[in-house]
Amino acid sequence: MERKKRIAVLANLKKNAPRLEGLPSDQWDDLDSEKTVQAIVEAIRVAGHECEFLEGNITLVDTVRKYKPDLCFNICEGHFGDAREAQVPALLEMLRIPYTGSKVLTLALTLDKPMTKRILVYHDLPTPPFQVFEDPNEPLSPDLTFPLFVKPSREGTGIGVSEKSIVSNLAELRQQVERILIHYRQPALVERYIEGREVTVGVVGNLKPPAARRLPEDENSPRIQAGLLFLPPLEVDLKPFEHSDVVYSNRLKVDLADQLNYLCPAPLEERMVRELNWYTAAVFRVTGALDVARVDFRLAQDEDWKPYILEINPLPGLSPGVSDLVIEAAALGISHTELINMILETAMRRYGMLP
Repeated sequence: MERKKRIAVLANLKKNAPRLEGLPSDQWDDLDSEKTVQAIVEAIRVAGHECEFLEGNITLVDTVRKYKPDLCFNICEGHFGDAREAQVPALLEMLRIPYTGSKVLTLALTLDKPMTKRILVYHDLPTPPFQVFEDPNEPLSPDLTFPLFVKPSREGTGIGVSEKSIVSNLAELRQQVERILIHYRQPALVERYIEGREVTVGVVGNLKPPAARRLPEDENSPRIQAGLLFLPPLEVDLKPFEHSDVVYSNRLKVDLADQLNYLCPAPLEERMVRELNWYTAAVFRVTGALDVARVDFRLAQDEDWKPYILEINPLPGLSPGVSDLVIEAAALGISHTELINMILETAMRRYGMLP
């Protein structure tokens, strides 16, 4: 079977993002740099494929049909809309063009943190108790006690998250919810604040069938994890910033990313690593993820480090040397170039392009 293919890398560059009045200063922090996109393009060319970058905006309707790729390497975050990450995949499916990563429903679901948490609760997977606010004066659920954590419902890269996201009383809660509603124009997710360690686990691969969006009745079945390569868990050492950033904030993720101390593999007992991998596979399964993802956890200090699932990111960052997934892969001796082609070849096998 001929391996050489024509690949289009689809992304949204920060420099091409819309510049509109009234947008928050961090609105486009989850978009990609030219350096990241070029690194992905070059990685795919190293594997012998033809490869070009196409901007994932409205021009894609014409440019992708003109380029006629065999497959698209998709990392588009989108610009506007409740399901913006699903817009480019929806277009590709209309045009019957294969692409890497999760499909339309998964990308729409997982961008919406409250909807994802409802899926987790349905499957009895541990996630902090939560409430969604569309008005700052809504009554607080009696199931929630302070301190609480407040963040936008549909953002990534720590957008809208700062030290003020942790609230300790009703007045602070109302103020932070109002800020989210005004600045980000979306509901605020309020959940119990889990004091402890922040850990993330990345995976590459696909579940062996059958892989319906439900957990096997036997939770010890090897089928729950079969087909996934688990990368070493990564923990961000926040101790140097404990006087300014007690959480993995947008400031740390964007402004100070190159100054952070990443612990990878995270200093965890083997038992805990197995548990985190199990939960990662479970979330990957019930959300219908494909090819690659990253699952974020908080380990509760006052509950013997019990893992709580925060979210799954089916479009994890791929910036060389900086993104969590890239650092985790490097801990296994997998270079950025190798990681990109692992993701690409995983998708190609799924579409029958590789044996």
